[in-house]
Amino acid sequence: MLAVILGTSLRSIVDDAAFGEPIVTPFGTTSSSLVQTEIFGPRVVVLARHGNDGTVYAHTVNYRANLWALKDYGIQQVLATATVGGISSKLGIGDVVIPDQIVDYTYGREHTYFGDLPVKHYDFTYPFTDRLRQILIQARKGAENSEDLNRGTYGCTQGPRLETGAEIIRLKRDGCDLVGMTLMPEASLARELNLDYAAVCLVVNTAAGLAQSEIDLKHAHTVATSSIETLREHLGRAVKLLDQ
Repeated sequence: MLAVILGTSLRSIVDDAAFGEPIVTPFGTTSSSLVQTEIFGPRVVVLARHGNDGTVYAHTVNYRANLWALKDYGIQQVLATATVGGISSKLGIGDVVIPDQIVDYTYGREHTYFGDLPVKHYDFTYPFTDRLRQILIQARKGAENSEDLNRGTYGCTQGPRLETGAEIIRLKRDGCDLVGMTLMPEASLARELNLDYAAVCLVVNTAAGLAQSEIDLKHAHTVATSSIETLREHLGRAVKLLDQ
């Protein structure tokens, strides 16, 4: 079975009334209930990362509970959505990027099941499942298909504040093309549970210090809202390809 983790930009496509009570797991309570929906195609389960009302923030998401609940439900594949700031000069606002790498700058998050479960080392050279990434790339419309959008390194920061200009310079020096707050430890927890995992990232602003003015959060929200249908259609095409 397939799950879609809805980030800020896609949560509103599911009616609030569809969500029930969050699920209690051995690792705490999930951000939202799991909803089986036909929005992306048959038998797709969705989870709202930031809660039914959007008040579960990146640094307080119970990533362990969310991924555990998906695994316990029978999910085997996870597509995650996230809004990001663009660091690479090749990316523009409104671009949809399929990242292939992550640099983790978070701290203090419950980032592993090991300790509660027996420790097991695992390879994380490639944090996203390539098969799912290729499906997401195939699901693009022709005009959207470019190498700059089909790969990229996601720098995951702690939040809730955005980054300083100097921090973005560091991230750029480290090789990051995108900056966001949510894909870690989500991606590594998925790997610990042997779940296939890939992400779709929407660029909603230019990262701090790279534009002539400060980040306009209101405009970033407008970009995310206006791109909901594009992202929904993209994921729908990906789901159809996965069913073939």
